Amino acid sequence: MYPDDAYSHLPDPQRQSGFYDSVPLKRGLAWVVDTLVVAVLVLIALVFTAFLGAFVFFALWMVVGFAYRVITIAGGSATWGMRLMAIEFRDWRGQRLDGMQAFLHTLGYSVSVAFMPLQLISIVCMCVTERGQGLTDLVLGTTALNRRA
Repeated sequence: MYPDDAYSHLPDPQRQSGFYDSVPLKRGLAWVVDTLVVAVLVLIALVFTAFLGAFVFFALWMVVGFAYRVITIAGGSATWGMRLMAIEFRDWRGQRLDGMQAFLHTLGYSVSVAFMPLQLISIVCMCVTERGQGLTDLVLGTTALNRRA
């Protein structure tokens, strides 16, 4: 999917470590914020469905959460929680994620969430890789960076 010199257009984690400082922690905090935002959106959807959405609550949660992540990542390469934490996604070329990359990243995230071992592996990867990349990031060649000041 990406060339042998993958990540050559991203900041070097050794020489430009400021781009990666505290990113795993910020991603965790952003996840909490995003979960709260999705919860509010689901509650709004429940009201608009006259609470019939309660019969398919988990499916509603997945659809709303998926749409929220794709739309926000495609619109600014970051969810609202990530923006609050001043981080954003970049692809292996150093570019912001486009709509298809946002969709694929969200799909990978959703699969990881659906299978707990994958989510745990992803969290460990974020903590031990030099760029703080999760499992989906490693597959797609994306990474989260501190936004440039």
